[in-house]
Amino acid sequence: MFSILLAVLAIALLAATLVARSPLNWWWIRACEFPRLQLAALATVSALLVPLADPPWSWIALVASLATLGLQAVRILPWTPLWRVQVQRAEPGQENRCLTLLVANVLTTNRDAESLTRLILQHRPDLVLTLESDAWWQERLDTALDEGWPHAVRVPLDNLYGMHLYSHRPLVDPEIRWLIQDDIPSIHTGVTLPSGEVIRLHALHPRPPAPNESEESLWRDAELLLVGKAIHEDPTPALVAGDLNDVAWSRTTRLFCRVSGMLDPRRGRGMFSTFHADYPLLRWPLDHVFSSEHFTLAAMRRLPHIGSDHFPILVTLCYRPSRSDEHETPKADREERRDARETIKEGKERDQEA
Repeated sequence: MFSILLAVLAIALLAATLVARSPLNWWWIRACEFPRLQLAALATVSALLVPLADPPWSWIALVASLATLGLQAVRILPWTPLWRVQVQRAEPGQENRCLTLLVANVLTTNRDAESLTRLILQHRPDLVLTLESDAWWQERLDTALDEGWPHAVRVPLDNLYGMHLYSHRPLVDPEIRWLIQDDIPSIHTGVTLPSGEVIRLHALHPRPPAPNESEESLWRDAELLLVGKAIHEDPTPALVAGDLNDVAWSRTTRLFCRVSGMLDPRRGRGMFSTFHADYPLLRWPLDHVFSSEHFTLAAMRRLPHIGSDHFPILVTLCYRPSRSDEHETPKADREERRDARETIKEGKERDQEA
């Protein structure tokens, strides 16, 4: 019986791995993209247990386990120190061209505002972006950040998609946009660096594919790709930040990077998994900061628990356009750009129909 159960487990892990490669956007298919590290770990365990099983089940378990491990490693390894970094390290002496951004999904029902504000006052980032922040959170953040971060864009909502941006640096033409769905906001603004140069920031929190949220990933994918397409068409140096409700290695996020030309500072450094803060064995990178090729990375770290189901993340990027050619900028081919356009079109049409 043990041999059969081991083979069934190995086959199930392989099936989940192969399902994640499907282009279909049903939530349960896209969900298989999230736990790649966990699936790889279980495949490793099942492979190690093979000597305890009897043929032919042992051979079935071994082949399925190794196939799972190999397919998952292809996706996981770029987000480990074993891979080449995608965003080059910043050199010292460029402080007036650097920007520190703190991103925190606060969890609307979390009422431990002090833990977050303590971290903000400790690290004093130039920008603070909060997700899931409602009117209660706005009141606490306004009080704590009024002096040091006088520039703000506030979108207090009680539907889990409120967001707030507080800035120590002047903002240029900030906008709140409802890109795909009329209850999901995004913030788009210029940010003035200490040097006086202006870069562009796009703050996002699209709806996740989940049974209680959306049966498909279509609207999340459409929002990401719409922003990616706009970045590609505008040469302005840009950052994209937020809880994208997608993992760094997913089909959609990788397509977003190719369509937009954005770089992931985690590649070659680590996963910096931010969710779920309460369950160490069930974590993946949901909170992101992407940069165009004009930036180098000075620092990146995951911050301590703030009572939310997400950890905050702190990133310092330096505007260094003269080093752009040091980066291998991802590029989409014609077919990928067509797929992106079709996804955006369907996302807009389907939302209008709904």
